[in-house]
Amino acid sequence: MTKKLYLFIPVIVMFLSNIGLHAAEQDLPPSFEEGYEEVGYKSVEVAVKEFEAHFECKVELPEMVPPISFTHQFGSFFEDKRHRMNDNLSIRFVNKDHRKNIFKIDIRPVHNKITFDGKEYALQYGGKGIYFEFHDFHFYVFDKNGLQYLLGIHQEVSDIDTPDMLARLADSVKEIQGENACTIYSVENS
Repeated sequence: MTKKLYLFIPVIVMFLSNIGLHAAEQDLPPSFEEGYEEVGYKSVEVAVKEFEAHFECKVELPEMVPPISFTHQFGSFFEDKRHRMNDNLSIRFVNKDHRKNIFKIDIRPVHNKITFDGKEYALQYGGKGIYFEFHDFHFYVFDKNGLQYLLGIHQEVSDIDTPDMLARLADSVKEIQGENACTIYSVENS
C-alpha cells in the first residue's frame, strides 16, 4: 500500500502545480490590444467595411493624423438596432506607452447628426466646422460626404495650434462624388 501512495504523490503534485499555473495565467490582465478587443474594437479596415456595408456608401478617413506618435489603431462599428439613431463608426489612434496620445474620429450619418456649440471655422472645400473643448479633449466637428465627422485630440498632447491643425485634418478628407457618397435617409423618411 505504501508503494502505491509514493507513486500517486508525484501525480498529485503535478496536478496541483498545473492548477496553480493555469490560475496564474487567467489572473493576468488583458494585453493592451485585448483590452480594446474586449470593448468591441477591431481593425480599422474591418470596422470601416462594416459601416460601409450597413449604409451602402463609402467612408473617407482623414489622410493626415496629428503630429504625435501612435502605436495602435482600432475601429468599432456600432449598430443601434433599437432606436436606429446612434449608428456610428469610431476610430482610435492610441499609444501604448503614452496613454494621452489619443486621436479620435467618430462618424455618423448627417441625418442623425449631433449639434455642438463652439467657434466656427471655414474649411477649404467650402464647408464649415465647429471647434470646441470638452472633457480634456479638443474637438472639431464638420459634415462631408453625407456624414458628420467628429475629430478629437487629448488636450495634454496638443501643444500646436489645435483648431488650425484639426481644420487641416478635416480638409484632408477626400470629397466623394456620385453614388458612393452617403445619401442616407432616416427611418421615418424611408
